[in-house]
Amino acid sequence: MPPLLILLLIAGAACTAAASGDGCRAGCPLALAAYYFSAESNLTFVASLFNFPDYAALLPYNPDITDPNYIVTGVRVRVPFRCSCLALPADPAPTFLAGSVPYALSRGETYGGVAAEFANLTTAAWMEAANRYPADKLPASGTINATVNCSCGDKSVSPRYGLFLTYPLWDGETLASAAEQYGFSSPAQMDLLRRYNPGMDGVSGKGIVFIPVKDTNGSYRPLESGNSLSGGAVAGIVIACIVILIVSIWLVAIYYRRQQMRKATLLPSPEDPVQFGSASQAEGIKVDRSIQFSYEELCDATHNFSMERKIGQGGFGSVYYAELRGERAAIKKMDAKATEEFLAELKVLTHVHHLNLVRLIGYCVESCLFLVYEFIDNGNLSQHLRVTGYEPLSWTSRVRIALDSARGLEYIHEHTVPVYVHRDIKSANILIDKDFRAKVADFGLTKLVEIGTTSQSLPTRVVGTFGYMPPEYARYGEVSPKVDVYAFGIVLYELISAKEAIVRSTESTDAKGLVYLFEETLSMPDPKEAIQKLIDPNLGGDYPIDSVLKIVYLAKSCTHAEPTVRPTMRSVVVALMALSSKDNELTRGLELELSPRELRSG
Repeated sequence: MPPLLILLLIAGAACTAAASGDGCRAGCPLALAAYYFSAESNLTFVASLFNFPDYAALLPYNPDITDPNYIVTGVRVRVPFRCSCLALPADPAPTFLAGSVPYALSRGETYGGVAAEFANLTTAAWMEAANRYPADKLPASGTINATVNCSCGDKSVSPRYGLFLTYPLWDGETLASAAEQYGFSSPAQMDLLRRYNPGMDGVSGKGIVFIPVKDTNGSYRPLESGNSLSGGAVAGIVIACIVILIVSIWLVAIYYRRQQMRKATLLPSPEDPVQFGSASQAEGIKVDRSIQFSYEELCDATHNFSMERKIGQGGFGSVYYAELRGERAAIKKMDAKATEEFLAELKVLTHVHHLNLVRLIGYCVESCLFLVYEFIDNGNLSQHLRVTGYEPLSWTSRVRIALDSARGLEYIHEHTVPVYVHRDIKSANILIDKDFRAKVADFGLTKLVEIGTTSQSLPTRVVGTFGYMPPEYARYGEVSPKVDVYAFGIVLYELISAKEAIVRSTESTDAKGLVYLFEETLSMPDPKEAIQKLIDPNLGGDYPIDSVLKIVYLAKSCTHAEPTVRPTMRSVVVALMALSSKDNELTRGLELELSPRELRSG
């Protein structure tokens, strides 16, 4: 059936249901979900799960979160969503209130697993009822809807409350204990909540309850009127139906446009000189979040790619400073032979968005291949450690840079579908902004690990930087997230010593890797004393030696010869958070001995 006809039928059904009064009549523009924040959570993941481009969208609804990087396990993060009047696949008319959150499936996922991702805001049974796929026939890819029930209030109970929190009860929790957290504890208030939650009084550790909450202005939002069908309301429904039909036509136009964009590739037009090897190289690339710049625009912004605008040189081309459409940018001009790297980086950065990953602004495929990034003010980590003219990094800054970089890697390893492996982690690819926060950059060698578990590996051609490659990758081309973990361990050694990954002797032609150098030092009778000879002298002795030793042992675990023994990036983040946190409550019990077994269990 053509999409336009489907939309018209949906619009007609919605109007019929509203006019007749069957089922639910209307939703509300705002409801909140109480997402249980576990030890494995981070705010960026929660935001991406609900399709927000940035966690900043959640902060106005969570005024108690003073530092987005440190959220205590068990806190309920409020996530805004629209509460709509929906229908089950088998129902002809809308019958229930819920928010429908699109979720991209990957191979091997189940309704139960997706429900767990949403921290019990939905259930496997409810998801199966709300989607057209049977539980045993979920596709390996595609989109399903995670359906989160909601409430818009009830005028027969109270007109005072129109904004509600969907709150899943966890172990030991009841309606009364949940309500008390939000200021509802008196007998009268509890009676009110029982009327909003029939049958839930006395239930413990399961199910969902609805609790009135205050909006971002600190006030309870009153219930919106308009549930009765007066003459004016009927007229409004007719007008709404007309609007729905117009919007439906508009949505169809967008649908067809996006279908065309999906079918299109990033191949230049026939008159352009750049030619890709085959159309299949660009298949599946989505660029609708990125701006396509013209070659003329990039030329003007870089003064025709003049030397005075050149700020860097990489393996696949040069980097230039520019100001484009009111934003400072770094333009990477890539050789035509770097098609594969260009497409890899474009594919990753149009899908992946995180505070600790460099942001892609746009691209251009005229004359050469161009990628346009946000401009990061303060160079890269390698420059700060080894180039004269840069202020020495304090120990606190080094730990923070390590944590920022680890968070970026954790995101592409743990929270993307498919999983990404960077394959070229090194200090030169960690950018430092004006606040001395780190962003991982240069995704031109990224490999997609499209398998069910990140512990497996895929053979591939060996690319990357000598000195950062683990043995299984250098010898056999095996790719897994543990490749990045190994390289990150080298970066940790660099942060401690400021030495390059391969240390060459000034007295001979001998060269030693940082792994060998540090392991040799750790094998000495007094490792603490021996390690101090490797610490960057620019620190001037201003560092806690115990903290340095913990980073050394963390780096040693990351660079273990056996990939299965290395920690995950999630475990690395936990270890670094314990070191960098100033909150004694968070650090108590997290004193790190950092044995490989402990890190793997993180």
